Amino acid sequence: MLKCYEVANIRCEGCANTIKKALSPRFGDSVEVDLSVMPRKVTAEIKDETDEELFISTLRKLGYPLVNDDITNIEGAVMKGKSFVSCAIGKFNPTKEK
Repeated sequence: MLKCYEVANIRCEGCANTIKKALSPRFGDSVEVDLSVMPRKVTAEIKDETDEELFISTLRKLGYPLVNDDITNIEGAVMKGKSFVSCAIGKFNPTKEK
């Protein structure tokens, strides 16, 4: 089933590149990041609860929590820092599609 999630800390194509690269081994080409809306939306083909847990945990590890995640101020600051690094990596190591 194609599912869409509202995700925090996504700012640019660099962020989108990092997210796509991290999620594509499991979710393939179904991963899309919509940079035209706020909050940003990430969509992928989610088959079951295990896929969903992996999808969400991967986003969090990169510093991109879901908008409705219940996180503390400290966790939020750490995730913003992680997303900044993830964004920079995505800018210097873009995905092949353009």
